[in-house]
Amino acid sequence: MKLLLKFFITTSLIFSYVLSQAQIPDTQSSLGISYISGGVGEEESKSMLVEAKQWPLMLELSQLESGRGIWIFGAAIKILNTKQKLIFDTQAEGPYILINLNAGDYLIEATYEGVVQKRAIHIKSDEPQKISIFWK
Repeated sequence: MKLLLKFFITTSLIFSYVLSQAQIPDTQSSLGISYISGGVGEEESKSMLVEAKQWPLMLELSQLESGRGIWIFGAAIKILNTKQKLIFDTQAEGPYILINLNAGDYLIEATYEGVVQKRAIHIKSDEPQKISIFWK
């Protein structure tokens, strides 16, 4: 009986993991850097939050509307290296973007509805980080 219960629990966990992975948008590339953009809908959002643990950088995009924060999509995201060279350039397809950056220092330029926000970031090896960018 215990063996059957362990089998059922293990199978359920594997099935849940496979389902969550199926909800993640396809990996894309910008200027040689891989990324995933999305998070539209509850299932896709949950899947991307789980997946974010495997990526060096997660951007979370939102704005204030009618007194409350809402997720946005369509922001232009550019990343520059320490030499001010553009190394990443895309448009967000949802409120989350997972970006595969090497360890180092970068400048994020995020533009939404004509408003530019800049963030200096430092990526460390094996330390995923989340940067929230919020427009008012």
